[in-house]
Amino acid sequence: MLGLLVAPLVLALVYFALLDGWYLVRVPCAVLRARLLQPRVRDLLAEQRYAGRVLPSDLDLLLHMNNARYLREADVARAAHLTRCGVLGALRALGARAVLAASCARYRRSLRLFEPFEVRTRLLGWDDRAFYLEARFISLRDGFVCALLRSRQHVLGTSPERVVQHLCKHRVEPPELPEDLRHWIAYNEASSQLLRAESGLGDVVKDQ
Repeated sequence: MLGLLVAPLVLALVYFALLDGWYLVRVPCAVLRARLLQPRVRDLLAEQRYAGRVLPSDLDLLLHMNNARYLREADVARAAHLTRCGVLGALRALGARAVLAASCARYRRSLRLFEPFEVRTRLLGWDDRAFYLEARFISLRDGFVCALLRSRQHVLGTSPERVVQHLCKHRVEPPELPEDLRHWIAYNEASSQLLRAESGLGDVVKDQ
């Protein structure tokens, strides 16, 4: 009897010691919830909300949510967002996938222990290689934007245009990207060119 009790505890200990356990649970759960329990969002550019609360495990030594947790919460919210608007399904149907190629974050005010918040995610647009998304962390105490994250989801195996066309059944012109986002894209491209030059790759395009 004791062995039957100890074995699951040992497996759980090994799982959380060797793997990023909660992340590997939360992302699939968020995707399944978005797919099975929430209505489909037809507007690709519509904002979606994902609720959260600061837990003791989210805190750093200053007793506010540590900067890495913002990126993780944005990742979970982004997975749910792309599921509800159909982008993940379209990628799968086209035999393609999207990977995070770049992100940036602005931290404007701390989120404190047990403070409720929402991650408000929206698709800002796309170009010939990637989708661009924004995630805002909104304190539910006063509506303040505590953090702002931007991300570039690089599409492999197809193009963003084909993904959108698969969803909408016709060609859709991408919206004009915000000026600050265009500056960030230009910075990323300049950084890539410098790194390629340092590596002796010249104008080689990275596919993976």
